[in-house]
Amino acid sequence: MLLALIPARGGSKGISRKNARPFRGKPLVVWAVEAALASGVCDRIVVSTDDDEIEALARAAGADVVRRPPEVAADEVSTAEVARHALDTLGERPDHVLVLEPTSPARSPEHVREAAALLTRGHAESIASVSEVPHHYVPSKALQLGEDGAIAGVDGTSVARMTHRRQDLETVYAFNGIIFGCRGELLRRDPPTLWGDRVVAQVLDSRFAIDLDRPEDWAPAEARVEELARA
Repeated sequence: MLLALIPARGGSKGISRKNARPFRGKPLVVWAVEAALASGVCDRIVVSTDDDEIEALARAAGADVVRRPPEVAADEVSTAEVARHALDTLGERPDHVLVLEPTSPARSPEHVREAAALLTRGHAESIASVSEVPHHYVPSKALQLGEDGAIAGVDGTSVARMTHRRQDLETVYAFNGIIFGCRGELLRRDPPTLWGDRVVAQVLDSRFAIDLDRPEDWAPAEARVEELARA
């Protein structure tokens, strides 16, 4: 059994009630539910929330809902703990769990299918979507600023000795938050965890990585998703 979990609190530090806020005319949480439904690979789709409006939106979109008590809706509660609470409340013991954060509305059904295949058909204990880091942000290009205003590599390498040609730089990746998942048994551990010893990457184009942390992120994100839809 593959269960898709969508964690969607009512509160948000950066953008007020963002999970219920319309994004290109559709509440943010609904984008996640619809991507999971359209993928055709999720045996159950569950939204974990502490909010009446989000519960209603999720149910109307076709998801099941688990209500979170305040102690599971606090800022410091991990996603693994949220997932464990949902599974315990439902009485479910899924083989695999995919986590779909609502804050990635560029996620497609195909992305969900690819993630499910990586998680269920190979030897991965966990999977995570990643994107290539732009060349000017790779670790060997990172700088430290001295008290006198002089710059050097973070390991003290002089600028003259740093690698500057793009073709000579290493290729590195970073988590993009679009999808992550794990074998269900990891969430039944004490404490629960999303991360096994073998974590396999789902490499996705950075165009699909959306950050919705501040109010000013909203309009550019809507424009990008609209552009992707036209591509």
